Amino acid sequence: MSLTKYNQKRNFKSTKEPEGKKGNSKNELIFVIQKHAASHLHYDFRLEVDGVLKSWAVPKGPSLDPDIKRLAMEVEDHPYSYKDFEGNIPKGNYGAGNVIVWDNGTYEPLEVEAGKSPEKQLLSDLKKGHLRFVLKGKKLRGSFSLVKLHGKQENAWLLLKKQDKYAAKEDILTQDKSVLSKISLESMIKEAQKQEEKEEKKSEEQPKTSAKKRALSFKKPMLASLTDKPFDDEEWLFENKYDGYRAISVVTEKDTALYSRNEISFTKNFQTIADDLKKLEHEAILDGEVVVEQKAGVSDFQLLQNYLKTGKGKLKYYVFDILNLDGNDITHLSLLERKELLKILLEKAALEHVFYSDHVIGKGIDFFNKSIKNKTEGIIAKKASGSYTINKRTKDWLKIKNTQAEEAIIIGITTPQNSRKYFGAILLGQYEGKTLKYIGKCGTGFSHEILKELYEKFSPHFIEKSPLEEKISVRETIQWIQPKFVCQVKFAEWTQDNHLRQPVYLGLRIDKNAEEVSFSGKSSVIIKKESKMEPKTAKQTENDFDLKLGKVTLHLSNQNKIYFPDDKITKGEIIQYYNEVSDLILPYLKDRPQSMNRFPNGIEGPSFYQKDVDEDKIPSWIKTKKIFSESNNANIDYLICNEKATLLYMANLGCIDINPWNSTIKRIENPDWVVIDIDPEKDDFTKVVETALAVKEVMDGLEAECYCKTSGASGLHVYIPLGGKYDYDTVKIFAEIVAHEVYQKVPKITSLERSIKKRDHKIYIDYLQNRKGQTLAAPYSVRPKPGATVSTPLEWNEVNAKLSPKQFTIKNVLKRFEQKGDLWKPVLGKGIDIKGILKKNGL
Repeated sequence: MSLTKYNQKRNFKSTKEPEGKKGNSKNELIFVIQKHAASHLHYDFRLEVDGVLKSWAVPKGPSLDPDIKRLAMEVEDHPYSYKDFEGNIPKGNYGAGNVIVWDNGTYEPLEVEAGKSPEKQLLSDLKKGHLRFVLKGKKLRGSFSLVKLHGKQENAWLLLKKQDKYAAKEDILTQDKSVLSKISLESMIKEAQKQEEKEEKKSEEQPKTSAKKRALSFKKPMLASLTDKPFDDEEWLFENKYDGYRAISVVTEKDTALYSRNEISFTKNFQTIADDLKKLEHEAILDGEVVVEQKAGVSDFQLLQNYLKTGKGKLKYYVFDILNLDGNDITHLSLLERKELLKILLEKAALEHVFYSDHVIGKGIDFFNKSIKNKTEGIIAKKASGSYTINKRTKDWLKIKNTQAEEAIIIGITTPQNSRKYFGAILLGQYEGKTLKYIGKCGTGFSHEILKELYEKFSPHFIEKSPLEEKISVRETIQWIQPKFVCQVKFAEWTQDNHLRQPVYLGLRIDKNAEEVSFSGKSSVIIKKESKMEPKTAKQTENDFDLKLGKVTLHLSNQNKIYFPDDKITKGEIIQYYNEVSDLILPYLKDRPQSMNRFPNGIEGPSFYQKDVDEDKIPSWIKTKKIFSESNNANIDYLICNEKATLLYMANLGCIDINPWNSTIKRIENPDWVVIDIDPEKDDFTKVVETALAVKEVMDGLEAECYCKTSGASGLHVYIPLGGKYDYDTVKIFAEIVAHEVYQKVPKITSLERSIKKRDHKIYIDYLQNRKGQTLAAPYSVRPKPGATVSTPLEWNEVNAKLSPKQFTIKNVLKRFEQKGDLWKPVLGKGIDIKGILKKNGL
């Protein structure tokens, strides 16, 4: 980063910061740490290198404790003369706030290679992303490291204190005064505030001039997640779910505008509401729903569609949130505080078309039952203490439907039959991940005028090729359409093959993009109800037979051998389980090296791990991959399990549980998830649950998703999806940060000590599973434990005191999997943004 960027960001007529020019020390290299109260308090760590101050913002400040790792975000280079800057950066300038020089001194690289100067060594280390140096400051002394977090984090580093005689547990940040002026940042801020108050008082005594307010502008709304059942909880409030258009209104002195959630202007269509909002005596950004109601007072999407065509009906705008009031961003306030302000605002004005959306607290089940009785859309549950998150779908808001209505993408039309003109039916789809999925056709709800209007809209977007990957069975001739039109339909129910039964067209949704329409039926991964595997050859015995799977014939042996003596579960039953669950487990095995844990004589016999397979002794269709092992100093042929035949082959070898790597052979250095392994020493599963919920609480605080499954033994596994974006070193560091945060929440029951003797029987939060070559039992894997338990994905509401590590076995899980589908699927998704999370949360 050059000084050009530094100069571009600053107006030197307005700030006393020095202009960006190179400089250097005569003898030793210098460092400086400035404590900076800008929009967020942080410490700026600066090292002199090559005539400039290389700079990092450290949100939580440096530490002398080697166990503490501080996030350091690299920023633009600063000029050498910035080393002495203290004072106030005025409002309106980049980095506005107060600055003191918290520490300064000289420094040198820890090691210098032969033939290199200290600065050349530092430049080389910077390029490698690992700086090691010794500080000789007034507060900080001894060895430190700056380590770059690899992956997509271009400017994220970690600042670490190394173990030496200067290492200490004391909080060095309590020494809070400037090493130059001997004043604290807090006293500087107070002095600056006094000065501001004097200036304000002075300006108030002068004739008032109309100050320009920051213009209010559209904000993308917060979105709700779908959940199945209502609930009672005093920390939640419950509102009506309206059947209309979500609308953000921006009310200013000059103008009032309404927008869809995707910033499509609604102002012209809903001018009566815009005119009504002009009566407010304040500027505001409001969030609500525009509806037209039936006589019984129930919102009706079809009536709203009719209004847009005919102008008949009374528009109503139910407002349930406020984001800004008179130029003040209030999204950080709790929902109850925001709603209190909103209610006062709306009650002050005599509005005809705008209404406050009321709520009840705690009584979600009664409120939902009333919505059923009144035949409304359903209810919305909202966490009362929650802030408003711009443009994010969150589980602080939950929608609970009681009517069967869906948004669907129109992907084609069929030829008209008999007297109908233009088209017969529309074909509907929804996105499951990135895949467009067919959910049925709809031929009712159309008048002659609507058929004509829609046909004219569709015609310019006709395409020859189906937008679906799947082939569908429709008797009529199909005209495919670009998947861009979104409509609303009501229907009777979802069928077993995930189609809508008896759908009725209600109207187009002009406020939704097709990419936002997600599949709402059951997971596409359905357990195939296959018949029991029958012997295929005439020469078979009771214990041995051949099974044909596609082009592969698999010989299965000793099927009646008892693998679980107490439960009388046989080897054949384990193989049959994997046969039935293969569609679920294979996505988590594909392209991953397998460490085979073999139990040839069942769980009470001797077992062994096998990583290296002999290619001369395995069937030719088995896939393997050579991977270099540092511990063996040789290549190892790992088995790769990409299809059912290989899975059953492994089970026939005695692999009761399946143990894949965290990364695939396509990105062997980059795991697809973070693993937090919660493994108790003693049999106390309630504490395991408490620890898992602490992990969830930490990840919720970081606004990142995580997913829980039973280990199938005595613990729980929490996975955080990554999408393969980061290397193992980065992931292990992040896992350690998460583990430390969890430990801070439940220190009485958890430990980070690797040594069992030092844990004092506490639950070990194992973050070291996040290393290359480490394995854990895959989701849906059987475990070699009494009862043939299964590592089972959970919904978070199931992680409670009633959960037992032994409750899921091969005897009962198949029905559960068929009902719930693949709960683990998001683990293979896009993954979290470690850089953004660490930066936002100052970790």
